[in-house]
Amino acid sequence: MREITIHTLGEFIDQLTPAAPDPETGRRRDTGVYHGATEADAALLTSLDRLGGTTPPHTKRELEEHIFRNFLRYSRPYLPASLTNDWELLVAAQHHGVPTRLLDWTYSPLVAAFFATRPGSRHTWALPEPSVEQPRAIWRLDWHALHDAFKVPRLALRIEELGKAFQHESLTPWELFNTNAEERTFACLIEPPSLDARVVAQAAAFTLCTSTTESFDQFLDKHHLNEALTKFIIPGETVARVRDQLDLVGIDERHLFPDLDGVSATLRRYYM
Repeated sequence: MREITIHTLGEFIDQLTPAAPDPETGRRRDTGVYHGATEADAALLTSLDRLGGTTPPHTKRELEEHIFRNFLRYSRPYLPASLTNDWELLVAAQHHGVPTRLLDWTYSPLVAAFFATRPGSRHTWALPEPSVEQPRAIWRLDWHALHDAFKVPRLALRIEELGKAFQHESLTPWELFNTNAEERTFACLIEPPSLDARVVAQAAAFTLCTSTTESFDQFLDKHHLNEALTKFIIPGETVARVRDQLDLVGIDERHLFPDLDGVSATLRRYYM
């Protein structure tokens, strides 16, 4: 896995911009997805991996099915009637903070930079001194290479396409929960339905993986896919600068959380 240190937003974008246009489209577009991490040294752990703590992680992975059952039991009055597919309900659970095996990504490197550099607590009323800031990280995943390795079409899969992609029309979350990862091993990128304005504003995507016993970066390394990952390190002393640069280009809470909470969060941080 490559690690690249960046100090400014412009330097980050330059690293991602192809040197030459694509011969078919004529555009200089990166084909990765991105994940922002507030701890540069942390592994790529899902919310299910982190349940019960991270030293060690994966200690409560057996509760996955029970958690999802209880989400379905109690969430129905608050969910849109259109969400009837269990995969869509799993995405909704992840979106609202329920521990799942899905890992958050975004098509926008700037959105990932926002999540990497945001203050640690939404109730923090004072910015930390630059010397106290910890390094942050932005992960880039070459999902084309991931799909090629597991013989999946080079398409970010919609929920209804999951079964077809793996020649298993009846593939459900329940079956995946109870499948031995050694019997069926894969990882893929999926696109969530537009559950709300936040999903759209954040250009959200998720990776779905059969393994719940290792971090996503360990899973890729195990399958000789470590080159599909690049980690961009933002040194602690430049985190505040990158955060301010994101404000300059309109990547803030008000735009990524288009509701009253987002407006309030932007004002709270702006006037710290």
